[in-house]
Amino acid sequence: MRKIILALSLVALLTTSCGTKKKIAALESKNKEIQDLLNTCTVKLNTCLTEKEAISSQMDFLKKNNSDLINNMGNMTTLSTKGAENIEKALESIKEKDLKITRMQDALTKKDSVTLALVTSLKGAVGISDPDIEINVEKGVVFISISDKLLFKSGSYNVSDRAKEVLGKVAKVINSKPDFECMVEGHTDNVPFTGNAVLLDNWDLSVKRSTAIIRVLTRDLKVNPAQLIAAGRSEFIPLVQNNSAGNRAVNRRTRIVILPKIDQFYEMIEKEMKKQ
Repeated sequence: MRKIILALSLVALLTTSCGTKKKIAALESKNKEIQDLLNTCTVKLNTCLTEKEAISSQMDFLKKNNSDLINNMGNMTTLSTKGAENIEKALESIKEKDLKITRMQDALTKKDSVTLALVTSLKGAVGISDPDIEINVEKGVVFISISDKLLFKSGSYNVSDRAKEVLGKVAKVINSKPDFECMVEGHTDNVPFTGNAVLLDNWDLSVKRSTAIIRVLTRDLKVNPAQLIAAGRSEFIPLVQNNSAGNRAVNRRTRIVILPKIDQFYEMIEKEMKKQ
């Protein structure tokens, strides 16, 4: 009986052990499937995380790029505004310069008109038929050139009676233009002046002739001394070569230069330029 019970117990044990092994094998198989699935999920998760990181970096780049574009658009707007302002300022500056040029041209035109009127007055007063008296305009300045044979004897600075007659006509015009200055220039030929107790050379002679004429203009003809300037040019501004008696006679002359006072001329221009 014991043997039978022992045999039955052994069979039951073997049966139980065999079932457990099958369960273990099944569990191991299931565990392997789960592990494979887990590995697969892990791989996919890692791939997703990598893609997420790449997308995140790309999003950061796109955000930064978008921000830069917005800033650049703002800068371009600012630059465009500044550019427009600069263009407007440049146009205003050009307009202002054009206005100044126009004003200056108007002033010069007025000066030319005054000069023309002065020439007309001088030619009317002095006359233009005398070949020893020449009136012309150079660079807006009026010149009256009077031959020395009308004014002085050779080597002398004593003014002749004929000269006083001519100078009287010139003085009349000068007195009518109190805002003008007159420079009296003495010119000689190249024959050396031998000198005397008063004069040393042609420089002295040319200046002395200038001051002699100025004394006639101021003392006898009542010209304002403040309008007059004495100057001597000696032999160094000849009209023609000093190679003949006739040419030397041409070079011996007195030139009266009539011109507006420089400060008044600039004031006239400045006044015109300041007009709105």
